[in-house]
Amino acid sequence: MKMNGAKALLECFKNEGVELVYSYPGGVVLRLFDEIYKMEFPNILPGHEQAAVHAADGYARATGKVGVVIATSGPGAANLITGIATANMDSVPLVCITGQVASHAIGKDSFQEIDVSGTTSPITKHNYLVKDVNELPRVVKEAFFIARTGRPGPVVIDIAADVFNTEIDFEYPQEVNLRGYSGKNPVEEKSVDEVVKAVESCERPLIFVGGGVTSSDTSEDLRKILARLGCPSTSTLMGLGCIDADTEGFLGFAGMHGSYGANMAIQNCDLLLCIGMRFSDRVTGRVKDFAPNAKIVHFELDPAEINKNVQVDLKVLGDLRESLPLFRNKLDESLTNFAEKFSAWKNQAVEKGWEHPFDWKEEGDAIKPGALITKISSICDENTIVVTDVGQHQMWAAQFFKAHKPRQFLTSGGLGTMGFGLPAAMGAKLACPEKNVVLFTGDGSIMMNIQELATIADNNIDIKIVIVHNFILGMVGQWQRLFYNHHYSASELKYKRDFVKIAQAMGVRGYRLTKAEELEDDLVEIMFSKGAAVIDVYVPEEENVLPMVPGGKRLDQMVLGNT
Repeated sequence: MKMNGAKALLECFKNEGVELVYSYPGGVVLRLFDEIYKMEFPNILPGHEQAAVHAADGYARATGKVGVVIATSGPGAANLITGIATANMDSVPLVCITGQVASHAIGKDSFQEIDVSGTTSPITKHNYLVKDVNELPRVVKEAFFIARTGRPGPVVIDIAADVFNTEIDFEYPQEVNLRGYSGKNPVEEKSVDEVVKAVESCERPLIFVGGGVTSSDTSEDLRKILARLGCPSTSTLMGLGCIDADTEGFLGFAGMHGSYGANMAIQNCDLLLCIGMRFSDRVTGRVKDFAPNAKIVHFELDPAEINKNVQVDLKVLGDLRESLPLFRNKLDESLTNFAEKFSAWKNQAVEKGWEHPFDWKEEGDAIKPGALITKISSICDENTIVVTDVGQHQMWAAQFFKAHKPRQFLTSGGLGTMGFGLPAAMGAKLACPEKNVVLFTGDGSIMMNIQELATIADNNIDIKIVIVHNFILGMVGQWQRLFYNHHYSASELKYKRDFVKIAQAMGVRGYRLTKAEELEDDLVEIMFSKGAAVIDVYVPEEENVLPMVPGGKRLDQMVLGNT
């Protein structure tokens, strides 16, 4: 079937099951957008390319499918960089299409030209420059395969402008043949046997879950393993929801702002079963003192992560979709009554956590962030997706919102990208229209991509946007308060930001809450109303996210709670 390269690209998308693209037009991609118009291909126009890639990211995190974003050459492609890096750090599958100047003009500093491949190589799983239209179907097939298989990640396809205009006899390939990459990661059974022996001989095991369990959709296997062992458990920020927050023995998330119970359990366990995590510095504290009493086991897909940050005693290298069912079956074959054996240890870990639970101190009629998020958590069900921006509100959300399912708590973990939240929430809602979507953001983060309120209004995207408004760049201010003698350099946001009026000006309802009593009636009514809404909530400026492990300290050297 004869067609130009632009239409061929969209046909490739259809073959890959792409439901929606997030895109921003420009000169070299106008032929592509003309075909989008002719084919009525589902497309969302954001206010900024960075928002487009974050929206595609939110779509991918909410569904596990590959998110797709399109931008033009030069500044359009450059504006994707932050979002590509965000997805790369958190192993999110994206295919990012960028327009490039015509083939004959590449490398000549042409108008709106940048070296997209060179620029994005460090922050992508793979990338391509397409100058021959006949290569396009193969490249797209490979890109989707690479993005979704193995450890997921973003793939960039940079396409020269003339490729969109050149005709091709289109045929989409059925198979992918990549030298050195099959997407398969088999597991050595012997390595799992060694872990089972370690479990049988230990006294104080702890399961530590990361975002790899979400990426591999193996939370059900994990939960069966946890039920069989009956031991305490914790998660990274990215692993929230893989274990139901109400599971007996779940200690909350661990690390710098994690729970006292989780951090103390890590320091006191004698076997740490780490599943699909990368030992981020935010999780380990001082590395040489991380889990000092434990034999550390690492279930991991990516060989590069083994011993990268923490030296482990046992490794199970391979796809969690193979290793976890195998581990579960071998535990079932064991004659050990694990639940009885580990019962006292689990109770001890839980009781230790209750010595310093996540909490807040009431002060008159002020709204405390913990109270706000706890209230929202109490009225939300498992059909709710929570998205956060980055900062204090992100940590409060992780502490006080109870995630019961994987893909229920979406946040920028590795890169920590302010401005991620609003477009990611938009993408999550478009991906899952049947779910309720709530965004927790701050008065700093919301400004990074606030133009997307107009996109939300234009497309009638029903999300609730909760601004934790403390008139300061919250986490920066907290560090300045605790470690820089209250020197609030370039962090206070004292000038008036009326988010209610801004929202209304862009076509979204706006509300303001300033007193604790308003959480009971006003907040509930807004949360259950139909249509998008901005809820601007004033909270005290000097409220800290606690507990906190200061930089360079051990996990058990925590600055403790607000009470």
